[in-house]
Parts: sequence; structure tokens; C-alpha cells
Amino acid sequence: MLNAPHIVSDVMTKTVAAVGREARFKEIVETMERWKVSALPVLAGEGRVVGVVSEADLLPKEEFREPDPDRLEQLRRVDDVRRAEAVTAGELMSSPAHTVRANATLSQAARTMALETVKRLPVVDGHGVLQGIVSRADLLKVFLRSDDDLAQEIRRDILGALFAAPTRDLQVTVTDGVVTLRGRVRDRSFIPVAARLVRSVEGVVDVDFDVTGPDAARTGPMATDRPDAER
Repeated sequence: MLNAPHIVSDVMTKTVAAVGREARFKEIVETMERWKVSALPVLAGEGRVVGVVSEADLLPKEEFREPDPDRLEQLRRVDDVRRAEAVTAGELMSSPAHTVRANATLSQAARTMALETVKRLPVVDGHGVLQGIVSRADLLKVFLRSDDDLAQEIRRDILGALFAAPTRDLQVTVTDGVVTLRGRVRDRSFIPVAARLVRSVEGVVDVDFDVTGPDAARTGPMATDRPDAER
């Protein structure tokens, strides 16, 4: 059976700076500066995430000082006057917060970030209680996996499941995250399946093929760099 995909809990930051609804403007700025972050979850009750306050939510306070009437009209159109006049996290925050569960896959977290155009997601449990935070940078950590680690997973969990004796007839090499499969297989119909499964391994950048079928000695190579289904 294939390994489960890496999940959010594998890469998230568990120690998270946060503020309550009643946190004042200056406290929010000081907390961001102290923790070197650009956004903070806003908590209520027993640590339930009710919103997120970011630098973008704070900036209207400074922009509102601009005396240009055209600039003030622009602020009104984008509803930033409310934030310019706000003084607490509850007034400033974006709510409801976009969150993710700890057992979500990294691809699910990345999809949520892309759809909601956010740079980070508070990680919550089933009751909405804060457990951590995951950022874009965290999701990219999978590409720090070593080439040897990737090769071992592919041999064990993919080729071992698809082909009878892959270690002798089908070799795997990984260079800078790019996987190359070389050798012979009895049934080339499995190659498109293998390609999709290899690409789904967390940390794989791309896949190349140099694979022949069982009659390669008589007819020559049957596959070069990529199977037809993957072109």
C-alpha cells in the first residue's frame, strides 16, 4: 500500500503567536514585530479561531492620514475607512478565518491558499481551536527531501506494488527531485500509472522515462523519455 501523503501536521508551526478580540492596535503591531510575522490569528473563548488580523488590515490606519481627497475616496470605496478607525483586533480582523485541519494533505492546504488568496492558514481541530499555523513556505518544505529518500519511497511503495521484480529490471535515479526510470518492464501499460503515482510523491519535481518492453531486444526501444499518456 502506498504511503499516505504528507499532511499539514508534518510541516506546520505549532508555536503560534495570537491575540484576543480585545487586543489593541499597538499591541497587535508589537506582537507582529516581536514574533516577526505578518498576520495573527484572533482567538475567542478556549482558543477558538474567529478571525485573522494582518498587516494589510492595519495599513489603512496609516493611509488614512493622507490628505488627498481622491485617496480618501478610494479608501471609502474599498471599505478601508472602517479599518482606519478601528482600534481592536475584533474590529480589524478578517472574519471568518480561512482555516485548515491538521490531517489535511499539503495539496489541499495549497489549494485553499490559492483559492482564498492567503499566505497562511491557521490549523484548527474539529472545534475550531488553534493547533498551529501553516504558510506557503511550510508547504514547500517537501522539496527539501533528499534524492535518496525519494528514490527509496518510489522503489518500495510504487514500483514494488506495480511490477513483480522492479529492483532488478527497472532502476530509479533521482537528481534534484527529478526522477528517472530506466530498464525493462513486462507490461508497458503500467507506465502511465507509474508516472502519475511518481508525480504524486511529495517532493518530486518531474519524471522522465527510458523504458523498454519485453521484446526490446528484437524490435528496439518501445519508450523514450515519457509514455504516450503522459505527453
